Order: sequence, then structure tokens, then C-alpha cells
Amino acid sequence: MIHLNSGVSNYIQLLDKSYSFFSGNNYLGLSGHPEVKKASQNAIEKYGLNFAAARHTTGTADIHLELEKDLSDFKNEEDAVTFASGFMGNSILLHSLLDQYTALFIDELAHPSILEGIPREIKNIHFYKHCDVQHLEDLLRKHINQRALIITDGIFALTGKISPLQEIYTLVEKYNAILIVDDAHATGVLGKNGQGTPEHFHLQGAAQIYQTETMSKALGVYGGFISANREMINLIRESSKIYLASTSLPPPLVAAACTSVKIVKQQPGLRPALVQKADEIREGIIKLGFHTNREPTPIIPVFFNSRNQATELSGYLKEHGIIVPCVNYPVAMEKVIVRITVSVSHTRDQIENLLAILKQWRSTHDVT
Repeated sequence: MIHLNSGVSNYIQLLDKSYSFFSGNNYLGLSGHPEVKKASQNAIEKYGLNFAAARHTTGTADIHLELEKDLSDFKNEEDAVTFASGFMGNSILLHSLLDQYTALFIDELAHPSILEGIPREIKNIHFYKHCDVQHLEDLLRKHINQRALIITDGIFALTGKISPLQEIYTLVEKYNAILIVDDAHATGVLGKNGQGTPEHFHLQGAAQIYQTETMSKALGVYGGFISANREMINLIRESSKIYLASTSLPPPLVAAACTSVKIVKQQPGLRPALVQKADEIREGIIKLGFHTNREPTPIIPVFFNSRNQATELSGYLKEHGIIVPCVNYPVAMEKVIVRITVSVSHTRDQIENLLAILKQWRSTHDVT
């Protein structure tokens, strides 16, 4: 386990030593952005640290409404609702839509928040093979008498794989289903405007698609949100137990998120710069003979059959001043993963050094 002595950026401090940081999910480098930090500081001066109440009582402030307006504008939706953590979003939506489906169809490598969010009333739960649209259709056809809700990650957190949403949406239309996309790792990253996986596949605004999203990855702050039509958002505000019973987001996080969203909208060049850096690292890794993916995302897994090899590589990188973890994550994976993540703030020297150290290790190891 890494114990930080600093904030996260392209470098971190561990026990007074500086390390190049290719970990975490600070994709657009906003967690330490000076304007974001300044907004948070100003909010503390004006509001303090906590509104100390739920949103529907006395916990709603002007900056909550400002953030939700900013998020809905960013997503090109009618409205948005924020809550304490992105992990809560799948539960909120699955419960809010409960009267519209009787069976769930879930990617077998779905994020734990999806599994934890399943309402206890739902007994018909079916897992389709990872990103296997044909298997999904087989299951939908087999349970044709059920009202189907399909739920998947947009970008899968461990592998960086993008869900084949365009093909899945064909099944949504064919079987009159609902689709939820957990877009935690895609918000701010995928799509022309950073609106996520649906925009990436030109499905933004399509009927029967809902997204759950977080501000703790590319947006660099914290908290979850859902942006959708006004009817759905009002339903969440009026009926979600999680929303109704949770203390509202603290002022420094709300103000920071408002600034972060503005930066993402005003600086569209951040996303292509991020993809370019990720592509360079990915191509370098492939040339070295490592096993990885070819997805245009900032998550670059290095796959191993052997945990010993994976932990050895992670340790070797740390010895040479680079933090890249061997991940232990509550999702059943056939492979062991050393997970490299890229930030737009990574420098040319850092990227070249990472590839050079990987080349050194690879020169004395067969990859299995």
C-alpha cells in the first residue's frame, strides 16, 4: 500500500522522496490545478467546511444549484443531481427505475458499485460474458418475457476496455430495454466534448440511456452525479433514499467542481493531449513485447499470468522512482494486472523514462 506524503500529480512524495506517478485516475491533471484549489479555498472562507444537512432540508446552497447547472450544461441535459460519492450512482438509478424493469443483464466484469446497487426486489439477474454482445442477446432472447435493464461500465477500470455501446444499444432498441452506463472513467475523457461513452459512439441524447458519473476521476474533485431529463432528476430528488438521507456535498468540493467543469469545457485540447500521451506509452509497451490493450483510453494494463512477475515489475519500477501498482481489485480477472494510468500532466521526460525502465526489466524477463 502506498502512503502519500503529498497531493497527487505527475509526481508524488513518499517519505520525502519524489516519485514519477503513473497511477490513480487524475486523467486531466485537475486535482491540483491552481484555479480549482483557489475555488475550494474561497468556498471555505465563505461557507465553512460543511452544510451539515441533507439537500431536501437545509443542506442546499446556491453553489449546489450552480454546480448542477454547470453539469447539466456540460452534459447537454435538462438537469443534474449531485450526491456524496460516484459509488452511489448505480444504486440510485437502479432503485429510481425499479418500476420499469424486472430483469438485470450485467457485464460479468462490472464495477462492484453495480453489484452492490442491485435492489433486493430484483431476483432475475443475468451476467453476460465480458463485452460479448452475442451472449447478451442470447440471454435477452431467452428471457424475452422480462422487462430488461442492461448495465455496463463505459470504460472498465482495470483494463481500460471500452464497452461496445453501439452494438449494445442496437439490442436496447430491439428488445425495448433500458441501458445504464457507469461512466466514471469516461466522463471528461471520451467523446468530442468529454461527455462520455455514449457521445464517443454518437449516442448522446438517445432514448433509454442513462449515465452514472463521478467527479473524482477526470474532473479531479469528489462526489457523484447523474444528468438526465428533468423528469428523471426530479424522481431521484423526490424518491431516492440515498439522496434524501445523505448530507450534501461540502462547500469546498462543490466550488472546486464548478471550476473544474468550466476548465474542461474551456480547454477541449486536454482530451486529445491525454490520448496522445497514452497512445505513445501503449505503443512503446507493445513494442517491448508486453501484453496490453489498444483502446484509446488513459488506462494501460500490463497483463501477466504470474502474480510474482507482476509484483516484481511493480517493485522494480518503484526502485527506479516510478509508482505503478499491481492491482488487487474486487473484480474476478483471469490475468494479473500492472495498471499504468496516464495524466495529461505527464512530461516527455517522464514518459521516456518509464519506457526506458520497462525496457531494462523486459531485457531480463520473459513475459508470461
